[in-house]
Amino acid sequence: AIIDAKKDKPHWGARKIRELLVRRLAGDVRIPARSTIHAVLDRYGLVKRAGKRRQRALGTSLSSGSVPNALWCVDFKGEFRLGNQAYCYPLTVTDHASRFILACEALEGTKEVPVIAAFHTLFQERGLPDAIRSDNGVPFASPNGLYNLSKLSVWWLRLGIAIERIKPGHPQQNGRHERMHLTLKQETTRPACENHLQQQVRFDDFVREYNTERPHEGLAMATPAEIYTPSSRIYDGLPDIDYPFHDREVLITACGRICMHRKKINISTVLAGQRVGVKEVDDGIWLVSFMHYDLGYVDLEQRTLQTIDNPFGAKV
Repeated sequence: AIIDAKKDKPHWGARKIRELLVRRLAGDVRIPARSTIHAVLDRYGLVKRAGKRRQRALGTSLSSGSVPNALWCVDFKGEFRLGNQAYCYPLTVTDHASRFILACEALEGTKEVPVIAAFHTLFQERGLPDAIRSDNGVPFASPNGLYNLSKLSVWWLRLGIAIERIKPGHPQQNGRHERMHLTLKQETTRPACENHLQQQVRFDDFVREYNTERPHEGLAMATPAEIYTPSSRIYDGLPDIDYPFHDREVLITACGRICMHRKKINISTVLAGQRVGVKEVDDGIWLVSFMHYDLGYVDLEQRTLQTIDNPFGAKV
């Protein structure tokens, strides 16, 4: 009904389209909000945009990662029990092109803080990649976050790193990394060490041998260390964000909200502390963007964010 109404009235915006539907459907309470109507029109390419066009996230399709640092792969190898009965969660990061193991950390869980700390150290040592590929599990993604974003993936985006997510149930899309995991499991966990410190020493020995001594068939029998070089993209903190094509910038509060015209609108806590751009695109309807990614539309009367196509999901 929304699309048909727009075709009948191609120059009308969401507010007028909704009013038309109200009259046609005799006040049916199921008629969606203006922001929902605008999002539907946008999804079908029926919204004219002024200024800079919306870009889809660079990580929506999987890249080839044919040169060092074009693509890093990250995952948690399955947890296992140590001799002291504590669980170990190995965080592993590899360079896709060279197979070089960048990190193998014996962590006590999958919480974001230690993972961010590990990547902070890694970025300082190796520089920044163009993209990072992961599965859809925590902390790389968040099942409850806006577009499944997590604070970790938001940090990567702020650093100019594209996020690539494999399709759920398709580990072969991270096949090189998974094959390394098999070797890691065979050579470092059977049997496991007594505690995390001892297990980390064993991981470090494995990484050194894997990178510098073990020939790799996929590299014409060269070692990963003979192929890999650090990134030329230096890690130097977060760059500034600006929104020259938006009406204003708004800070997302610790509660995940923005305040507009004395109204509080929920966006997402994973974006807490970030600045977003807002732009009025129709009467009372505002486009909300983070960096160059459009997040959705806000209707001030409804005080909710109406999401659009996921700019960060795996390409199906």
